[in-house]
Amino acid sequence: MPSDDNAPKWDVALASLAGDEYRKKSAPLTLDDFHRLAREHAIRLDDIMETMFLLAINGEWKYRDASGAEQPLTQETLDSLYVKRRLSEKDLRSFDGGWMPR
Repeated sequence: MPSDDNAPKWDVALASLAGDEYRKKSAPLTLDDFHRLAREHAIRLDDIMETMFLLAINGEWKYRDASGAEQPLTQETLDSLYVKRRLSEKDLRSFDGGWMPR
């Protein structure tokens, strides 16, 4: 069976949820926003954040740190945050800036 190289590399439902939230808020999304979305929709925070990282890595979204400087995110950045195949809550705290679509 051939692979579909055009298929998104992220969870499209979570990407849509983030996009909807960004449009409602009209401002970059923060880790607090993602925590709230996880609680409201009974989704694991690390699943949302993995999607956000993949969106940024693939140029769909961008991340700006707390000072407002855009920070390039790579697959290596994401891989370094995994603990037992999950994203570490402690390490995610350092991403206290804003996420927005490009």
